[in-house]
Amino acid sequence: MLNSALLSSQSFLFDGLLKNWSRHGIDKEQGFSYESMNHDWTINSINRIRLLTQCRQLYTFSHACQNHHTKDWQALLGPLFNFITSRYFIDGRWIFALNDDLSIKDQHSDAYALAFVLLSFSHYYKVTNDDRALSYMKETHQFLLNNMQAESGGFYESFPVDVEQTRRQNPHMHLLEGYIAAFEVTQDADYKATIQSLLALALAHFYDKKSKTLREFFNTDWQLHPTTGHLVEPGHHFEWVWLLYQANKILPNSDYTDLAQQLWLTASRHGLANNGGIYNQIDGNDYHPIDKEKRIWPITEYLKAVTVMPIGKEEKINRLEKALDFMQQHYLQPNGRWNEYLNADNTPKDFPLPGTSSYHIFLGLTEVIAWAKANNDLEDSF
Repeated sequence: MLNSALLSSQSFLFDGLLKNWSRHGIDKEQGFSYESMNHDWTINSINRIRLLTQCRQLYTFSHACQNHHTKDWQALLGPLFNFITSRYFIDGRWIFALNDDLSIKDQHSDAYALAFVLLSFSHYYKVTNDDRALSYMKETHQFLLNNMQAESGGFYESFPVDVEQTRRQNPHMHLLEGYIAAFEVTQDADYKATIQSLLALALAHFYDKKSKTLREFFNTDWQLHPTTGHLVEPGHHFEWVWLLYQANKILPNSDYTDLAQQLWLTASRHGLANNGGIYNQIDGNDYHPIDKEKRIWPITEYLKAVTVMPIGKEEKINRLEKALDFMQQHYLQPNGRWNEYLNADNTPKDFPLPGTSSYHIFLGLTEVIAWAKANNDLEDSF
């Protein structure tokens, strides 16, 4: 059953989602990705083209090219990389967004987006050996350290810096992901040091020992935010599980795997809905669901977490089969489309296809395929 589900997932990714996004979601003249698509693969214009979206698309197609050597997709990488570097890197830093006419819309530098510069350029470099990617990664790193580092630890949300802004764990989680990828392709000790500092931040501030939850929102001094500090996202627990095991390969430390296992226990006990899928949000103090809707990305992060958790193979397969079956019943649609949101009763909401979501879908499914190839003799895979 697992093999069948994964072969179906592989077909969805490579014959559906990536094929159609490459045909309809990329501007053929300028090389950039559209921000959002309708379900008939027409452009859903929202007058915003973010750096984040471009980097997630560059990551997805770069990673796909490492596994699936498609010339049409490889041909997208150079123009997309050039569009990113020529349009968003201005006066030594990355800006946030363009208008639909490609004029500048928002000039602030966003830590969350910079994380995906590191991730996407690392994977782009793996495919192309384009040294420009490494140079931009180093400049991005230096900009973060010189301009966005906070005395209380971690990084501010954006530049120019507002020292009173709400602090969030989420950009730091993705910065960890970006720095892990950057270290893997460069073995740069500076990136390794930043990985260590981000892990220390998670242990010191993001993890609430009393409730055994990962918290999201904080004041400037890393105290829980008075109005949003109780909010918890099970999907981020699962995302951290996978990242902590990746980081542990670079900096072996039982503190990291212990944290991963505790986050897994909390999220798998309280974040999985009885009728399938994963809640968007729960209360970190009493574990009751706050937002019972189910966006697609949390279940893709759950898939990734299952692949790395030290649980028995039979349990892994059972969890993967159930999650993939739920995805195929409720999320994945013909022709590479998907339902971005489900209501609490698992009926789909009417919502377009965000250009940022293929990153989650691609990585979640390919991690399971890779695990199955290594452990379950998956046949006829890429």
